[in-house]
Amino acid sequence: MSLMQNLPNPSAIDPSDGTMTYDARDLIRNGVKAEIVLDGQTYTLRITRAGKLILTK
Repeated sequence: MSLMQNLPNPSAIDPSDGTMTYDARDLIRNGVKAEIVLDGQTYTLRITRAGKLILTK
């Protein structure tokens, strides 16, 4: 099974360019962090206590 199949459904799709919009809380289901892989590199997406997003390598 591919990782793409585990993504939540986007909340919106821009028909002009196909950009998908996701709610960050849908991506970070445990409420703390999610890992995102791009070309073999793992990045961590976190929601801070102040409600900001931080993406780190």
